[in-house]
Amino acid sequence: MKRLIVLLGVAGVSLSAVFVRWSTAPSLVLAFYRMAFSALLLVPAVLARWAEFQAIRRRELLLSLLSGAFLGIHFACYFESLRWTSIAAAVVLVDTEVLFVALASVLVLRKKLSGRAWAAVLLAFGGSVAVALADAAFGAGALRGNLFALTGSMCMAVYTMLGAVCRRTLSTTVYTSFVYSAAAGTVLAAAVAGGQALTGWGPVNLLAGLGMAVFCTLLGHSVFSWGLKYLPPAFISTANLLEPVLASIWGLLLFGEQPGLLVVLGGGMILLGIALYSRGEA
Repeated sequence: MKRLIVLLGVAGVSLSAVFVRWSTAPSLVLAFYRMAFSALLLVPAVLARWAEFQAIRRRELLLSLLSGAFLGIHFACYFESLRWTSIAAAVVLVDTEVLFVALASVLVLRKKLSGRAWAAVLLAFGGSVAVALADAAFGAGALRGNLFALTGSMCMAVYTMLGAVCRRTLSTTVYTSFVYSAAAGTVLAAAVAGGQALTGWGPVNLLAGLGMAVFCTLLGHSVFSWGLKYLPPAFISTANLLEPVLASIWGLLLFGEQPGLLVVLGGGMILLGIALYSRGEA
């Protein structure tokens, strides 16, 4: 059941690209809207757990804030990549974090992955590559978009690994409240430093930020943070490789981006990889 909940969270996250495509604000502004709304929506839960907030240790606080900073950079890079390349390519490249997470799980957290687990990770990653190859709509700025997506991928991997450490002792509410606040503060500082105006972008961008906060953050990334306490970090990242398939479907239905036959093949590989990993770690 826990793995199914994580997969439902992936479905929520897949809507992010749709909201970004509908928006007109710069990436830093949109990332700030998303994370600010996410933090505000958690205020009632924060007040209900105030005693737990007061008992947090300094190390846990610093790690949570650092995790949030990387999450904020991830979103800013991901949103910017969607301005330059297709939904399928951007989402696939961002989700290459699974390789970084699997490696870090071994080197940093001292976890041992079975041969079946490694095979599942590589199979799922191969499926995501197939999805990327299916995208033939790269423009002149594709390289720039791909670099932004890869940078976002590395930041997401750091965020996932820090979350695995923090979630050993912190509840989902406490951890995510600090993470989302730090993410909002990080992109806010970057926007201010770059002279970017935060207002005047119209209601469509505020609604896009709110939509991402509800569907993609609270019902998506918060689910991942919850799952990190019960499931291996590599499974969270591997399951998230389903996002390119779902995002490609949204791109086809809403924006006419035809992903091609390779998306079907890649999606099958991703699902097989997730199933194989689940059996190996059960």
